[in-house]
Amino acid sequence: MPDIEYEDFVKFSFFKLDRAWRSLSVKEKEDSRSEFASVVEELGASGNLRSYSTVGTRADVDFMLLQNSPTVETFHETAKRINSTHLAAYLDEPHSYLSVRRKTRYKHGGGSPDLKDDYRYFIIYPMVKTRLWYEKSMEERQKMMNDHFRMGHNYPMVKINTTYSFGLDDPEFVVGFEMDDPSDFVSLVMDLREVPAAQFTLSETPIFTTINMPIAEALSALG
Repeated sequence: MPDIEYEDFVKFSFFKLDRAWRSLSVKEKEDSRSEFASVVEELGASGNLRSYSTVGTRADVDFMLLQNSPTVETFHETAKRINSTHLAAYLDEPHSYLSVRRKTRYKHGGGSPDLKDDYRYFIIYPMVKTRLWYEKSMEERQKMMNDHFRMGHNYPMVKINTTYSFGLDDPEFVVGFEMDDPSDFVSLVMDLREVPAAQFTLSETPIFTTINMPIAEALSALG
């Protein structure tokens, strides 16, 4: 077995609020928001849980919770706590991804697989490569990835976070990019479309543009 450096598991959970919640009394809404925020803040006290809003950027989800842990069981316990809240009765989870951080097999790139900085925006999408990509030799793939990495180095203001979901979930990768100006990411993606490795991408949707903020602030945007 190759010596591969694995780190934490990662869970991306996207939630959508049922519009029926908005018909509750002001007090019921305030209480349910407060309870939910308290639970999330308690779970995130160790720094391994972050919240992001998608209000105004995505129609099918309202906020995202991003959690990392050495064990998958942590995500079960988090979901259990969340499901016990009053707000959970009005929440759907249209999208969810499970992955793991590990050192890239390619030299000179791969990005920093952690979330230690406080960038304003975090753009996430699942990705699947074509089968033809894996038929290429490692040398051929490394050469194409070198072009990919060189293009990325032209945008130091955009930080990449690559996680791996082979066998854990439907995608092969869950890729995230942090930045303070989303227009920088648009330019980066346009340039990356022109590198040879791009032709071996089978899918990279849905794409979620999220805004980093405390959970109480994210919930206040729900009405």
